[in-house]
Amino acid sequence: MIKRLLFVLFLIFFASNSYSAGTSSHVKPKAKNDYSKAVEAIKFAKKYEKKGKLEKAKKRYEKAQKLLLKSNKEKPLQADTLNYLGFTTRKLGDYKNGEKYYLLGLEIDPNHKGINEYLGELYVVTNRMDLAKERLKVLETCNCEEYNELKEIIEGTKKSKY
Repeated sequence: MIKRLLFVLFLIFFASNSYSAGTSSHVKPKAKNDYSKAVEAIKFAKKYEKKGKLEKAKKRYEKAQKLLLKSNKEKPLQADTLNYLGFTTRKLGDYKNGEKYYLLGLEIDPNHKGINEYLGELYVVTNRMDLAKERLKVLETCNCEEYNELKEIIEGTKKSKY
């Protein structure tokens, strides 16, 4: 009887320890990569921008841009990365290089919704409405938010922040 009791206790002890190993708090969560950190920084920057906290927004865009440049070195020529590189570069006032990132992204994915919208916005801000309308034409059949956003900016019913 005592042997049986000890055996049961041993099993309970062993089983509880083996289960707890799978749910240990010592397991590190998967680290975010530079791209996802950059996207998070951009979300915060946009919120700051909407609140008129432009200096804080600028710092977030700068942080995002650095992370995106690192991400682009690790995994070059990803359309989403180039889209956000163009976006952050444009938001920091460098339209020429922002446009280069967008155009490179379009070489990889000509129908990328984000790139077409943001490049169209850049064209509006730099007074090249014919090129902005070309970007809108690409988005015409997507039935997407990007089309509506760019259309409103081109028509002047919505202001582009740059």
